[in-house]
Amino acid sequence: MPRGNAARKIQPAAQAKTYKYPNAKAILRPDAGVQSQFRKKKPPKTYRYDSSLSPALDWDDNPARELGEWLIHCIEQASRLEPPHRFPKIQEFKDAAGNVVATVSGLHDAVEQLKRLSKPFLNWAGKAERLSFDVPTLPLFIHERLSTKAILETIKGHKRDKQLTLFDLFADREHPIQDQLLRAYEHANGWTNRMILGDSLIVMNSLLQYEGLGGQVQMIYMDPPYGVEFGSNFQPFVRKREVKHNDDINMTREPEMVKAYRDTWELALHSYLTYLRDRLLLCRDLLLPSGSIFVQMGDENLHHVREVMDQVFGEKNFISLISIKTSPGDTTDYLPPCLDYLLWYAKDISRTKFRKLYLEKSLGVAQGESFDWIELADGSCRLMTEEESRNSIHLPAGSKPFRWADPRRKGSSETAKFEYEFEREIFTPGPGMTWKTSPQGLDRLKECKRLGKKGKQLNYKRYLADFPCTELLNVWIDTMNSFLKREYVVETNPKIVQRCMLMTTDPGDLVFDPTCGSGTTAYVSEQWGRRWITIDTSRVPLALARQQLLTATFPYYELKDETLGPAGGFVYKRKQNRKGEEVGGIVPHITLESIANNEPPKEEVLVDRPEKINKITRVTGPFTVEATIPTPVDWENDNQEDSKTGNGESHRSFVDRMLEVLRKSPVLQVGGGKTVTLSHVRPPAKTLALSAEALVETNGVHSKSKQPNGKNGVNGKNGQHVSSSQKLVAIVFGPENGAVSEKLVFEAAREAHAKSYTHLYVIGFAIQPNARELIEKCEAAAGVAATYVQATPDLMMGDLLKNMRSSQIFSVCGLPEIKVHETKPKQKGEPVTYQVELLGLDVFDPIAMESKPFKGSDVPAWFLDIDYNGLCFHVSQAFFPRTAAWDDLRRALRTQYEDSVWDHLAGTLSTHFEAGEHRKIAVKVIDDRGNELLMVTDLEEKTK
Repeated sequence: MPRGNAARKIQPAAQAKTYKYPNAKAILRPDAGVQSQFRKKKPPKTYRYDSSLSPALDWDDNPARELGEWLIHCIEQASRLEPPHRFPKIQEFKDAAGNVVATVSGLHDAVEQLKRLSKPFLNWAGKAERLSFDVPTLPLFIHERLSTKAILETIKGHKRDKQLTLFDLFADREHPIQDQLLRAYEHANGWTNRMILGDSLIVMNSLLQYEGLGGQVQMIYMDPPYGVEFGSNFQPFVRKREVKHNDDINMTREPEMVKAYRDTWELALHSYLTYLRDRLLLCRDLLLPSGSIFVQMGDENLHHVREVMDQVFGEKNFISLISIKTSPGDTTDYLPPCLDYLLWYAKDISRTKFRKLYLEKSLGVAQGESFDWIELADGSCRLMTEEESRNSIHLPAGSKPFRWADPRRKGSSETAKFEYEFEREIFTPGPGMTWKTSPQGLDRLKECKRLGKKGKQLNYKRYLADFPCTELLNVWIDTMNSFLKREYVVETNPKIVQRCMLMTTDPGDLVFDPTCGSGTTAYVSEQWGRRWITIDTSRVPLALARQQLLTATFPYYELKDETLGPAGGFVYKRKQNRKGEEVGGIVPHITLESIANNEPPKEEVLVDRPEKINKITRVTGPFTVEATIPTPVDWENDNQEDSKTGNGESHRSFVDRMLEVLRKSPVLQVGGGKTVTLSHVRPPAKTLALSAEALVETNGVHSKSKQPNGKNGVNGKNGQHVSSSQKLVAIVFGPENGAVSEKLVFEAAREAHAKSYTHLYVIGFAIQPNARELIEKCEAAAGVAATYVQATPDLMMGDLLKNMRSSQIFSVCGLPEIKVHETKPKQKGEPVTYQVELLGLDVFDPIAMESKPFKGSDVPAWFLDIDYNGLCFHVSQAFFPRTAAWDDLRRALRTQYEDSVWDHLAGTLSTHFEAGEHRKIAVKVIDDRGNELLMVTDLEEKTK
């Protein structure tokens, strides 16, 4: 995705600014640091499909029978009412569980619903058996707050503007913990744009159920996989730009990505259609009545997806099928494909917001091809030569291109069927035709020397300059070049998204993208002053999008009212260049009507040409990174809580499954090329916090650990014999869908120490920073050494993967290695400053089965929070060692910052900063798979 081609034309700027949305509100959401205490749980939400399941009403076995009979009864009742046959109160049809399945307001409504029951429609395996689906209702926690403006202020060091508060930079009011726990999802907060990690279905359900965001989104842009092949639309690494289909070396280890893209879906295309239908249903609930949804699709499944969208949005709300020119597809024996498609549907076509878009009209291109005559400076006219029609530079000086247009139209009005004399010849409109204007109007055309005879008919001249633009149609042939410049597999052409956005939204409107990719929709939304929310199930696209947004520069479009932000609208002006060509955002549209009536021409607003203030460089406004990771589970013996939520039974089932996996795959990778092999894995007796115990062969891995009961050859906890070469260790599993909490580690370590286990293994899919810190210091703090073992997310995928080596399941996840440099003040009264250096990190490669050291200069990105509060990561400085990501901003702001500042942001050593209120820093490193490795350091302890 380009990082702002338009921005390269901007002169060196005196300031960097962002757009703000002062009147837009979002619900207060909690920070990730309060997950373990967050108790506002909600049950899963059930969504019901349209009950029409068969192309015909089959009363014996169709589940819609009762609904059909009820609709017939409504029709009978409504027909007895006076026109317009509406019920005084809306009638409701409920299922056996008391859920409202259908509502009827009157006769017309009931008839339409009954007709819909018998319409033919697409069916697929599993559809008829699935009348509804349940979606977990999970809260969203804010993990990061990001702001380019905050980074620019931080790199000024202690000389930064002290008047700027944390809220000014991050749009973060730093709500007290009690507010986040008690007032979250209840009170309004300021708006920040949002990037969310999680399954789009779960995230949309959270937006609907926790935040009440239904009916607030103006536009949705959805770019799902075009098919069910793994490599069709997915990039598993930040570093690699291409993917080989069915190559397990390139296989992602993220379960939702495998579910979405792997060709081993249980029902292939049938699963794919179910996947799309579920998400489209929730998209419909999010849209405003004036809203639109665009779904980008290839030709492979276009016909199926359109039928699904007809069912979800209603065929009457279909607006257009837009054809998009792309680079030619793979070699084929027949015609190579060169088109993608956009399916455009409205929430309610009668209320859809629409802004016409125009392209520049040029000779020989699109509608400019019809302008094949020229009027010379002496007033004479002739056809253009072939050379002149190809390029306007060959036109004679003072000439004007035009085309002959018909002043007639179809009609039968007698008042418009008059005779008209021109150059001693009488003209009539002819059978079935009328003039478009009056006799006086034709006289006016003659006075302007626009009338002429072509063949036997009277015509008038339409100059190319009458309206220098042409209306955008539904075939976009000028998009191919952008496709040829794609940098990422997951990238969407920004020109396509921009057109959809400008057609259907206004500045300040909310745009939603459930398929983030490289962040094109968020980028284009940011450029055009739209609020945005974007989602992806994979960390790799979010890592790419985060970099694109943080380092982007945009034109600063002049606002009508700065106090309202973009929501007040952009400024458009009429302007001409030295040649007299219209170059502003307002252009005249000379028509037959305006000439004939001697009126000023109508003016059209070109929404893609707002006024720019070239002295301002605009950067991305504040945004957050959030996730649907559920609350870290401590698995307390809270029977009352378990009875309400079912967590107890769910946890027991999860532990049983993990024990079985551990027995089948007993090898733990513990770093340094060492492994630990478990045997006799079993649940411990009478445990409060532990999940399992096991025997390991002694191989020097736990040399400091003590033998249970202090003797050789004694019985273990459950009676098994422990030889002198074996040690008994404890195991605790983190939650299936959450992060390991500090409390879970502490309780497990306390019990492991009390029962004299030699070591504690904490196995999880994710872990909180404070829990990770406790594990590192566990022997000193709790009396037993501990190790965190990362479980591959493959375990949550069932049989989706073709191959899964048992030795790849459990491995130790390394932490970044950093060094903190302290700089004493040179003069009295100046503060102590610090710098953080990223030395490197070890990353376990599950394919090569070894840990690989990476230098700090060889990571895709790393971030620094100079005042970490333990709740949320505020990106104070952002580093991209491999790329020249900051170059556009560096050029735009070269008068404000020395080159050494930008060199820091492209390297491994931070700029100087002062210690913050919390005296802690946090470093987050992004590896090639998009994984985030977080390390928290106390400045006072580190410098000592």
